[in-house]
Amino acid sequence: MRYFLHLAYNGASYFGWQVQPDHPSVQETLERCLSLMLHQERIAITGCGRTDTGVHATCFYAHFDVDRLFTPAECSSLVAKLNNFLPKDIVIYRLFAVKDEAHARFDADARTYHYYISTKKNPFTFLNRMFLSRPLNVEAMNEAAALLLKNEDFTSFSKVHTQVNNFICHVTEAHWDYEGDDLVFTISANRFLRNMVRAVVGTLLEVGLGKITVSDFQNIIDQKNRCEAGTSVPACALFLTDVRYPWQNLLPNEE
Repeated sequence: MRYFLHLAYNGASYFGWQVQPDHPSVQETLERCLSLMLHQERIAITGCGRTDTGVHATCFYAHFDVDRLFTPAECSSLVAKLNNFLPKDIVIYRLFAVKDEAHARFDADARTYHYYISTKKNPFTFLNRMFLSRPLNVEAMNEAAALLLKNEDFTSFSKVHTQVNNFICHVTEAHWDYEGDDLVFTISANRFLRNMVRAVVGTLLEVGLGKITVSDFQNIIDQKNRCEAGTSVPACALFLTDVRYPWQNLLPNEE
């Protein structure tokens, strides 16, 4: 049987989602705990994405296979046991059965990230915010962000040596909004390249600071050269906040 896990994690203590040699990862921590709970040598878990070192997820899905059928009560019991055993920076919300062919990564049709910038010093949020007190032209930043919806090739915002077949992404949402003293960037797409959001944010901040124009931002996209884009912003302020699926195609038919 295949099962989905719905979870969240604070990525500050991990070298990203994916298993890393000699470094702690969210995937490795989950696999170890789940294997112990189910008395298996190793249960492999596949995540909906590969968040980078230090990046957080308030919404994340993963799947695994096991040779047994859990009742709803057993799923709830296993969730409780996992949460008691896992470190405080990882939480399981739900465990549920899906069709055998359901895939946490490939069946996801949209993902949303948020990036948080504090415009005022705050001793309670500095661990998961980027602090920037300099005035920004948010109107110009939003004008530049809107260009992301009109382009598909984002080579300029991707790490160079990555194992991807192409740099095509379909961005459906990209905008800046104030939430109190926080300036928040929201971006949604069918997929994201490695380091893409942090590079996009860093380049949009250059627009906001007047270092480049909106036209320059489009030229950077056209160049398809990472060296032309801005510096990647810190990972601590980046959150994966939503992963969407065509659930009607993934859940087993009720008997």
